[in-house]
Amino acid sequence: MKGAGRAGVLAGVGPVAAVARLDLRALYAEAFAREVEERRLSLWIAVAAIGGVALYFAADREPKLWLSGAIAGAFCVLAFLARGRPIAFAALVGLAALSGGFFSAGWRTARVATPTLDHIRVVKLKGYIEELDLRRVGARMVLRVDEAGDMPTPIAPRRVRVTMRKTPDAAAGDYVALTARLLPPAHAVLPGGYDFARDAFFSGVGAVGSTYGAVVKAPPSQSAPLSVRVYAAIDRLRNALAARVDAIIGGDEGAIAAAMVTGKRDFLSEDAKDLIREAGIFHIITISGLQMTLVAGIFFWTARRLLALSPTLALNYPIKKWAAAIAMFGAFAYDLCTGSRVGTERALIMTLIVLGAVIVDRRALTMRNLALAVLVVVALEPEAVLGVSFQLSFAAVGALVAALEARLDRLDPADDPFLSKVALAPAGLVQHLLEKPLALLTATFFATSATASFMAYHFHDLSPYVLIGNPLTLTVIEFFAVPGALIGTALYPLGLDQPVWIYVGLGIKFVLWAARHIAEAPGSTLHLRAFAPYALPFLSLAVASALIWRTWLMRATAIPFLVLGLIGATSGARYDAVIPPDGDEAAIRDADGRITVIGKRFNVYAASQWLAADGDGRDPSEARAVDQSCDRLGCTGALPQGLWLAIVENRLAFDEDCRRALIIVTRLTAPPSCKAALVLDENRLAATGAVGVTIDEEGRLAFAADRGVDQDRPWSPAPRKRRDDRIERPGETGRPVRPDPADAATDDSPP
Repeated sequence: MKGAGRAGVLAGVGPVAAVARLDLRALYAEAFAREVEERRLSLWIAVAAIGGVALYFAADREPKLWLSGAIAGAFCVLAFLARGRPIAFAALVGLAALSGGFFSAGWRTARVATPTLDHIRVVKLKGYIEELDLRRVGARMVLRVDEAGDMPTPIAPRRVRVTMRKTPDAAAGDYVALTARLLPPAHAVLPGGYDFARDAFFSGVGAVGSTYGAVVKAPPSQSAPLSVRVYAAIDRLRNALAARVDAIIGGDEGAIAAAMVTGKRDFLSEDAKDLIREAGIFHIITISGLQMTLVAGIFFWTARRLLALSPTLALNYPIKKWAAAIAMFGAFAYDLCTGSRVGTERALIMTLIVLGAVIVDRRALTMRNLALAVLVVVALEPEAVLGVSFQLSFAAVGALVAALEARLDRLDPADDPFLSKVALAPAGLVQHLLEKPLALLTATFFATSATASFMAYHFHDLSPYVLIGNPLTLTVIEFFAVPGALIGTALYPLGLDQPVWIYVGLGIKFVLWAARHIAEAPGSTLHLRAFAPYALPFLSLAVASALIWRTWLMRATAIPFLVLGLIGATSGARYDAVIPPDGDEAAIRDADGRITVIGKRFNVYAASQWLAADGDGRDPSEARAVDQSCDRLGCTGALPQGLWLAIVENRLAFDEDCRRALIIVTRLTAPPSCKAALVLDENRLAATGAVGVTIDEEGRLAFAADRGVDQDRPWSPAPRKRRDDRIERPGETGRPVRPDPADAATDDSPP
């Protein structure tokens, strides 16, 4: 009976009474022994690998690849030698995973290394269009550069992304000639903010910009690589299908349908994006893990039913495994046909592992399969670990798997966990009818709880009505979008697809109607300030501890991580002034404590980032200072305690502003005689990146920079230094382009 009592405690029965009777240390030892017995400790290998990737990106200098590889190999050898000592073996395996993640990130950087533009240039380009995204007005394309005019080869990007005001008379796969104003990809506009330059580096894009004049077709100097021809053909099909879906349904409903079917999101208006974001259903326009799962499930179910029509095949051959193989092929084709973004690639990896488990006669939905998917992502695309898509997806799936495991633990072994036995009584029928809605709400609750910290960290807001919005989204995706996408795409070549798209549009109209009511409800969006840097690691460990461990006592280890994470979430920096790396404008805190933007130029993207980090839900246009003092020499704005910040655009203003202002911001090089408390000129900003300034009651300054003092990474190289040791930005001074808001949006936000 005593052993049974302890087993009851570990299963979650009577924990308070048990702790009173038993020694807490013995309880922890027994709980840990059960975790080891169920091999839960091995799941932390994936967490350690993620930690190694995070350490790599936290380094100021590019680590030596050979050294990190040697360290990883050494820990693997030591772990093998210590396999007879459990504690040492576990510690060394963890260190091997940590160093392995570190090495994988460095290796990935070496593989994708691409030249990045040094400064603003107007260049004549020739090359193949890899991808073309049509918009309501104009278009955006990714060009594989073949000729880069007079640009030096060491800095000539291999891929560039440019926007056009008019729709070009060209398509993906065409060889074109154009003139473009190219800029280096922009860095974060506030310390710790979204770094578009890093994402551009890992996608192989070395410059961004806009075109001058027309984009014209030209005779190619050589035939396009096979990969370009294949992806271009897929992109042309995606654009044609997106245009047809949008034309048939029309409006924002058509744009959402086009995004759900093809992954093309550029038809959607900003108002519609704001609406679905406030309703907590922004992931409706992304190709997420749910869509990938449904597509694979449809292929699996259909193939298995068709194969079962033959008694010979059904009785003599493993048609379930054949159906899984067909579903794997279908999932891979779906990934290619929807653009193969990071989110869909992650979903594809997880789906292939689950279907592979079916082929080898293993249980598909397990935490071990999820950990294996994490390790595959870390090995292939470790930079995805820093992205919101990866974090939301794996947290949500992990929560669902953990809930499934808990449910299976409570079931009687004699019961079939996948089939419901419905009694003939009315009460049993009611229970059966309510079972699926309740399961959907429960799944949404667990997934939302697991992803809440990541949503708050990256987007600075939460939607309390997500438990309403997500089930609606799931319903539309399950019954309208995915079946409609597959059937409509199949009927598209025959010209019989119009009724299918009308059917899909009906579901989306209902979701938008509901989203408008949700967005208008009181407290539909809770705006949060930026977290302290250490908050997310601790919150992530809290989520991992709650999901990985099986016993209630080991899950309690999530509490200290959660407490530390919440402390960090409420103690983020609140800057009195924020200066972007281009020095064109600045955000300052006014007398009412709200952010206002000063400067002759107003960048909507930068303003939206500053407001979001400050927990301010205003529209960016409302943040522009109306009482700023501007003339041909620059602008000035009032800081707290009667102090001033000056933006200098003409050298004639230095003499006066350096005497009056506390902070000088300029794209020029400030004279050495400038005695302002803080001078942020082109040289200083090149070294620091974005700067956040805090002013105490006595007028003393403290500031945080986005770049480290000696930071030198491939996507953020250190600026050159002059002989007098002053930092010099190479080449022409210019303003980096801001990332397109569509790029900053999450690729995959799971329900």
